[in-house]
Amino acid sequence: MTDEPPAIPRFSYKGDRLKPLRAFCQTVRLGSVSRAAEALYLSQPAVSLQLQALERDMGVRLLERSGRRLVMTREGEALYELARPLVEGIDALSGAFHERLRGLDAGELHVAAGSSTILYLLPDIVAAFRAAHPDVRLNLHNVTGAGGMDLLRSDAVDLAVGSMLDVPGDLDYAPVARFEPMLITRLDHPLAQAKKLDLRDLSPYGLILPPQRLTTYRMVDLVFQRHRVPYTVALEVGGWEVIKQYVAMGLGISIVTAICLTEADRSRLAARSLAAWFPDRSYGVVVRKGKYLSPQARAFTELIKPDLFVRRDYDATGQSER
Repeated sequence: MTDEPPAIPRFSYKGDRLKPLRAFCQTVRLGSVSRAAEALYLSQPAVSLQLQALERDMGVRLLERSGRRLVMTREGEALYELARPLVEGIDALSGAFHERLRGLDAGELHVAAGSSTILYLLPDIVAAFRAAHPDVRLNLHNVTGAGGMDLLRSDAVDLAVGSMLDVPGDLDYAPVARFEPMLITRLDHPLAQAKKLDLRDLSPYGLILPPQRLTTYRMVDLVFQRHRVPYTVALEVGGWEVIKQYVAMGLGISIVTAICLTEADRSRLAARSLAAWFPDRSYGVVVRKGKYLSPQARAFTELIKPDLFVRRDYDATGQSER
């Protein structure tokens, strides 16, 4: 008796592996069979049959109802992680093929980034990309925090560039460069002249910080709370250029990332390292897990290297150390 090779599992629903997986992924993404059916231009019963066939062939329950939405079981989460990049890759195949034929001579690229990233980090990278790919239309979406994540999840942008503290499970974050936390004051401020600086020395002075929803504010609060050092916020305002201007006017002190300090700031601001208490801030590329990156997006990310990030570290007198 000869050994026979093991039977290969088959999808019973019309013998098509892709259709049930696409129906499953759309149902997970949209939370209901009816919405998935609309997105796929199918009837609701057709999508239900595909989901039933998929569960039957996998031998497990993949979806369950939670209120008015369908959510994944543990087994469904495992399948979704495997299936989504396959489905998206197949669906994007035609466009990717034609883009490959055309090369990088045309097309669009959408990048989400906050004002600070666009102002301080991206100029050299954008210049290098434009020089290499002049026919690609580059769209920089000026958004911060949750706004950028929403654009990534909805595929409104190809990637995001910025800093992240907490990375959601559906996103990938690749840090590229790190920058030192700095205290900035007026040149004649007592903290600018102090030989030694302790975190408690900041307590008597009001801080000028970005809005509470942003990473900088959350990090400042976390560090002061961890060290049990009281602090006060004199002013909340968005944008490091505005914060630097208000500090130079004597309206308060601030804690910023070294990347925002320029040569022009030396004449009006003193900057001292707070690396003993605050962690460095990393900056890098954020993409949605499983998302197919176009040739334009891959070319842009390849330019985001440490040597294109201009580092600026300052000593206590506000002079650049390197």
